[in-house]
Amino acid sequence: MLKHRGFPSRLTGTDFQFTIRRANVKEGATKIIRRERFKDRKAPDRKADIAFMAALWNHFGEDPFERGNLDAGRLSWLFGREVVPAEDPFDPASYEALLKIDRKRAEAAFPEVFAPEAEEFLWDDEDEDE
Repeated sequence: MLKHRGFPSRLTGTDFQFTIRRANVKEGATKIIRRERFKDRKAPDRKADIAFMAALWNHFGEDPFERGNLDAGRLSWLFGREVVPAEDPFDPASYEALLKIDRKRAEAAFPEVFAPEAEEFLWDDEDEDE
């Protein structure tokens, strides 16, 4: 499993995880699914989505990227809309699966991430015990 060095591990002050520490060798990677984001989601959930998209954009831009140690649960909130498969066939249960940001859709959903005066997000540094 590829570890994305320098990618934030979580949103500061929350339990919203952005990365995982180690691969699940027994059962394999958790499958990425498309989760619906309803308008009545709580503010912390929306902030985590914004911060995760900002981290993805800052780290990868429009280039395809390997899923690696990115958290499947967090990816699932964006999958099928702002984050799309970058390969065909796509295996949603593979750590090696390639993804990419659909900039047009991401910019429409998260304009604050792409604005020239984009807000700085606070996240915990990469876990140092690895």
